[in-house]
Amino acid sequence: MCGIAGLFVFNGRRGTAGVIRDMTSTLRHRGPDGESIWVDDDNGIYLGHRRLAIVDLSEAGQQPMRSSCGRFVITYNGAVYNAGELRRELEQKGRKFRGHSDTEVIVEGCAEWGVEAAVKRLIGMFAIGIWDRKQHKLSLVRDRLGIKPLYWSLHDGILMFGSELKALTANPAFDRTIDRNAVVSYLRHNYIPAPKTIYQNARKLEPGWILTKSVSGPHNLKPYWRLEDGVAAGQSTPFEGTDEDAIDQLDALLGDAVSRHMISDVPLGAFLSGGIDSSTVVALMQKVSARPVKTFSIGFDVEGFDEAKHAATVARHVGTDHTELYVTADQAIDVIPKLASVYDEPFADSSQIPTYLVSAPTREHVTVSLSGDGGDELFSGYTRDGAGG
Repeated sequence: MCGIAGLFVFNGRRGTAGVIRDMTSTLRHRGPDGESIWVDDDNGIYLGHRRLAIVDLSEAGQQPMRSSCGRFVITYNGAVYNAGELRRELEQKGRKFRGHSDTEVIVEGCAEWGVEAAVKRLIGMFAIGIWDRKQHKLSLVRDRLGIKPLYWSLHDGILMFGSELKALTANPAFDRTIDRNAVVSYLRHNYIPAPKTIYQNARKLEPGWILTKSVSGPHNLKPYWRLEDGVAAGQSTPFEGTDEDAIDQLDALLGDAVSRHMISDVPLGAFLSGGIDSSTVVALMQKVSARPVKTFSIGFDVEGFDEAKHAATVARHVGTDHTELYVTADQAIDVIPKLASVYDEPFADSSQIPTYLVSAPTREHVTVSLSGDGGDELFSGYTRDGAGG
């Protein structure tokens, strides 16, 4: 997890390098391994990055990063799992690489194919801010399912963006007016659905969308990927295999996805609840790992809320290096005052508390942790209670 921030000032004001540093500094918790900014004061563009070094720990992986031709500058948060294949293709086209980070693959891909065409070829999760020095155009991109967050605001001649709302609120030019309709949405749904945020003049960039803004003219928002198109493609060419064929293909796809997620130059583990989702991920991780995978779970001394026993059973069966942490009700209550600063806007999912609690001890052992999040969405839930996780 890294943190990105940026400003595009096209109202004639200049000299905001100090502001982008303040915005970037609010994201220190997302990127403890370094902070950098890139400034083009003449064109009013300011990019910031907080780094959590996962792949290519050297200076060659530092961001914001320029393409080898000098045309594009990128600040990026995420992971691209087909970076190796894309890199080989780009090298065949003559692109030169300094290191082996996926960031470099993205920026060189944008230089070779164009921003939108390059993004469509990425397999992964990402939030991207990229500046085209030739066309004087800023592009913001979010991954297809919105795994990585990206917030933006366009107001009074300034386009600003960040991985979290706190990056925007660090800018004195940001309008903090509360959006009352967003409050209504929160009270109805227990969260604020995209593209709304709690602020009237801030938006979430929607999953699968790209925003572009040049010096002159209005900004442009459009999807580069839509779930509806995938559904339509599936309906036009339905799967014709047997149930066994479907199981084999699903097993192969899940195995490929999990193994790609394990590409890392730092220690890696997994959250394990004992439910179907996280247990499947851990089993597939252990299948391709040469050593016991480090797994982590959290338990409560309250009947009906303790998943640690299920997780321990799975860990023993699969053979992981398992760590569990039991917490008290008081420890859970102590987290509540911190939630507003963690999420920046109202959010009522009760899983935020155990997720916060399990993350701290996990960070003492590994830098990256996989989880079973997303299984409910991809597989349309389950037919009985307590199966997920």
